[in-house]
Amino acid sequence: MERSRSDVWVGLFVLLGAAAILFLALKAANLLTLSFQPTYQVVAKFDNIGGLKRQAAVKSAGVVVGRVESIALDGKSYQARVTLSLDTRYTFPKDSSLKILTSGLLGEQYIGVEAGADEKNLAGGDTIANTQSAVVLENLIGQFLYNKAADGASTTPGTASKK
Repeated sequence: MERSRSDVWVGLFVLLGAAAILFLALKAANLLTLSFQPTYQVVAKFDNIGGLKRQAAVKSAGVVVGRVESIALDGKSYQARVTLSLDTRYTFPKDSSLKILTSGLLGEQYIGVEAGADEKNLAGGDTIANTQSAVVLENLIGQFLYNKAADGASTTPGTASKK
């Protein structure tokens, strides 16, 4: 009888530990967000979202003010339609702008909000028109290499100055 009681307690302790590890893994992978704050949704369209993912942070001045709710392709404009869920305790002017930024050199991507100066604030269902797409590292490297190749082709052999 005593042994089966201790087995039950050990089993409960192991289950509690497994649940804690699962919770921490989901939080670390940004797959689980527990926020009980009321939110409102706004929509933004981007030409290129890079590696932005659902549940990515929306930050203003380094403070997390919301999360990316969903990402879809707009069939008419062929732009990425990103729905943001912002905490109601944070209000932004209607002329605010959004940028897709990266944490560190190769870190995860998030949306940065730069507040505008309009007197009216964003409300649920509004669309933010002023957006800046993600900077794609591959495109920058390609432009750099293309410019270097063009510079090399413009100088012909034998025209270099001799010292």
